[in-house]
Amino acid sequence: MATEQLLPPPAMWAQRKNLVSLTVNVEDCKEPVITLEPTKVYFKGTGGPDKKTFEVTIDLFGEIDTAESKYFVRERSIEFFLRKKEEGPYWPSIFKDKKKVHWLKIDFNRWRDEDDSEPEENGGEESQDLDEMMRRMGGLNGAGGGQMDLNDLGGSEEDEDDEDLPDLE
Repeated sequence: MATEQLLPPPAMWAQRKNLVSLTVNVEDCKEPVITLEPTKVYFKGTGGPDKKTFEVTIDLFGEIDTAESKYFVRERSIEFFLRKKEEGPYWPSIFKDKKKVHWLKIDFNRWRDEDDSEPEENGGEESQDLDEMMRRMGGLNGAGGGQMDLNDLGGSEEDEDDEDLPDLE
């Protein structure tokens, strides 16, 4: 069975000037094998509803700082925050050979275009970008932080409009 090729996991990626975010969407992946090298990311893990084994090696377009890069194994995914070795121009692709694959999508929730102004620049330190992103991500698994009360979405205006409606009989 050594010739059996394992499936690549469904994944999403985004980038900033100094950071590449990669999310591998494999649920309940208890003990993944993960290797971070300056020009490669390797993932192998078993999970999902069918308990399939997924494997992928990504030859990165540029180099990353493995000491400053981090990953987190969560219930529904494995999140990588890869610090670029050199801050500078955006990578045209996460892959060295710029190939397009069906299993990797753009994470538009985290993507920021190269010409967009970054909120962290107002305060000065670009290095806070990774820390800020991880701080925000930490609240996603918790029960309390960041939840919105739907009643706060403009209740006073809606109440004023309701006065013009006739009573139901």
